[in-house]
Amino acid sequence: MSFTDKIYNQQGVYFITCTVHQWVDVFTRNEYKDILIGSLKHCQREKGLCIYAWVIMTNHVHLIIGTTKENLSDIIRDFKKYTSKKIFNAIANNPSESRKRWLLWLLRKDDDIIFWQEGYHGEEINSKAFYDTKERYIHLNPVRAGIVMREEEYMYSSCPARYGVTKGLLELSDF
Repeated sequence: MSFTDKIYNQQGVYFITCTVHQWVDVFTRNEYKDILIGSLKHCQREKGLCIYAWVIMTNHVHLIIGTTKENLSDIIRDFKKYTSKKIFNAIANNPSESRKRWLLWLLRKDDDIIFWQEGYHGEEINSKAFYDTKERYIHLNPVRAGIVMREEEYMYSSCPARYGVTKGLLELSDF
């Protein structure tokens, strides 16, 4: 694990990025994004995960998160482990997945699922200015990728809720 992948303050607020193995575009299908949403909701309810900002892109996820209960690194580990298996199985069982054979081959090594790249590139948020920079970066990701024209249009992000456009898919904490 590299220096940036270690949570030193388990009760701190962190900007993290989880990237799909080989940067493969898995999250082009809403059903796979919805698995992430469901898992994040579970972590909020059961593990005390606080989500301040988030976005799901085609091959990675950015989150600004903290916790009120469990160690943050344990929550991240469990989230990645659970979603790896769940999404891998969803791909395997999806009759409409045109890339099924290739994805299953790419996301497996021997008998192990390798859905996420190792680590999560965590950066502790120590100031409101740094938080604002990271939140803006997260919200502009779909615009920079050419998915939407305005950040508040992308529903798989905290931006519509922050701007008051919709309720949002996840409950947000205030920084």
